[in-house]
Amino acid sequence: MAHYKAPLRDIQFVLEDLLDVYSSYQTLPGYEETTPDLVNAVFEEAAKFSEEVLTPLNAVGDKEGCQLIDGEVKTPTGFKEAYQAFVAGGWPTMEQPVEYGGQGLPLSIGLVIREMIGTANWAWGMYPGLSHGATLTIFDHGTEAQKETYLKPLTSGEWTGTMCLTEAQCGTDLGLLKSKAEPNDDGSYRISGSKIFISAGEHDLAENIVHIVLARLPDAPEGTKGISLFIVPKFVPTEDGSVGKRNAVSCGSLEHKMGIHGNATCVLNFDGATGYMLGEPNKGLRCMFTFMNVARLGTGIQGLAHTELAFQNSLAYAKDRLSMRSLTGPKNPDGPADPIIVHPDVRRMLLTQKAFAEGGRVLIYFAGTLVDTTEKSTDPAKREEAESLLGFLTPIIKAFLTETGSESANLGMQCFGGHGYISEWGMEQNARDARIATLYEGTTGIQSLDLLGRKVLGSRGKLLKPVTAQIIAFCKKHRWNREMRPFVIPLWKSVKRWKSLTRRIGFSAMRNKDQVGAASVDYLMYSGYVLLGFIWAKSAYAAQQKLSEEANAETDTGKITDKSFYQAKIQTAEFYFAKILPRTASLQATIKTGSKSLMAMSEDDF
Repeated sequence: MAHYKAPLRDIQFVLEDLLDVYSSYQTLPGYEETTPDLVNAVFEEAAKFSEEVLTPLNAVGDKEGCQLIDGEVKTPTGFKEAYQAFVAGGWPTMEQPVEYGGQGLPLSIGLVIREMIGTANWAWGMYPGLSHGATLTIFDHGTEAQKETYLKPLTSGEWTGTMCLTEAQCGTDLGLLKSKAEPNDDGSYRISGSKIFISAGEHDLAENIVHIVLARLPDAPEGTKGISLFIVPKFVPTEDGSVGKRNAVSCGSLEHKMGIHGNATCVLNFDGATGYMLGEPNKGLRCMFTFMNVARLGTGIQGLAHTELAFQNSLAYAKDRLSMRSLTGPKNPDGPADPIIVHPDVRRMLLTQKAFAEGGRVLIYFAGTLVDTTEKSTDPAKREEAESLLGFLTPIIKAFLTETGSESANLGMQCFGGHGYISEWGMEQNARDARIATLYEGTTGIQSLDLLGRKVLGSRGKLLKPVTAQIIAFCKKHRWNREMRPFVIPLWKSVKRWKSLTRRIGFSAMRNKDQVGAASVDYLMYSGYVLLGFIWAKSAYAAQQKLSEEANAETDTGKITDKSFYQAKIQTAEFYFAKILPRTASLQATIKTGSKSLMAMSEDDF
């Protein structure tokens, strides 16, 4: 069984030393009382719940899966009790609005808790995780009556939420969806149709499930311009907000999946179910993007979670497993062989996992601070800047971190050798669970088209420019720093190539639109590697500063700064720049080849 220990020290480093979140909170109305003492206490309890309650259930959920019995889904052993403890502890309320029973903490703090929960048990964490998107969508687009009815029980965790988009004939291309919404005399709608791949679509954890559903009105135009959004509860609430009669929505079957067995992925049938319009008619896709953007950040966390889990378990195994002798002489002379951590290739795999986990954590937490700014800043210019940057980063977070998460999960299996391929150690489960993250909420290809086609070329470079400018400014600031030159010089060159490649693709796309599709995935991965390079350069600088301040001394808060922790940050940055950032060179080459080799062959010749 895989083990998990929340990386509280690294979380602290990211929030305090890199992002300085507590200073930012003082400038955002409503977050002023979010102090290190409060947050660290919350994190310690979240870590305890994740490690002691959820981690042991991870293998249980994978082995047992969910069962569909007479139209009702039974979750694996212990899942329901864990959810009851989760609700009793107030965990669903953490970053929810105070006016609906939430505790009003910043989203950036909530993302940390979600990372812990997801790493401990991703399948379980999806049940409450989807409620965040449902809550935000109703909060942003619902009527006052809808907010009053649904937000309090969703906030408390008494009810959970889902997102219902996909149908058998349409996934990414939602313009093809066929679900119908016919108006009733009382202002409600009759929702008919089937949705597939609905995570947490039916379960026994909460007393009600609130489905957020896309469907078409009778007179709706074709394509995405004719889609509306509806609230369709499993049980229709009564006037006083309590659970009423069972709605005409049912689980037709459970999907048989490669991974995340502990989460119920359902086919949902809507047979004239009562629904309530959310937002304006035929504007449903725009409203649903509120949910989808939250889900995409959440999927980025999934990539991070599988990376962290693989790294922690690979590291422990590599220190314990004995095999062969070091090429430079015995490191364990009293034993029959050396631990495999002495071998360079094992270290390559471990450091790759560590670099992706710790770098990805910074990227996600930074995105969380951008959401905080968009929600609470009183400065319109800062809100607009944060929204633009968040829009640019979201497809990279979703796609890049899930691709590196899948890579890291597979490296975890590789570190264990044959033991990684059997279920005992949990590494094959981690690899299976990780694989879906590159697919749902928009595949890597779709995210890449969004980044390159819509965000970069669609804005004529406007969204890219402040990102590259910030990185170049950092490089210029530190170019004469002897300790920083190994980082800033290659980073600066990578950013220049990033800008040059963007111009090249833009010009070639004027003649042939396929050039965008041909370059998009490589472009997104290139972007991700450069952004993580920036993060690791900043991490190295922060660690250097801490080491120069006598890192082993006790601070005024009683916290012991760890010299070896900061040295490891610098050494991991050195590894990243030596072994990972150079991947951009091959991506540059493939981007430059364009679409000719992809499109030359006729369909019949494949």
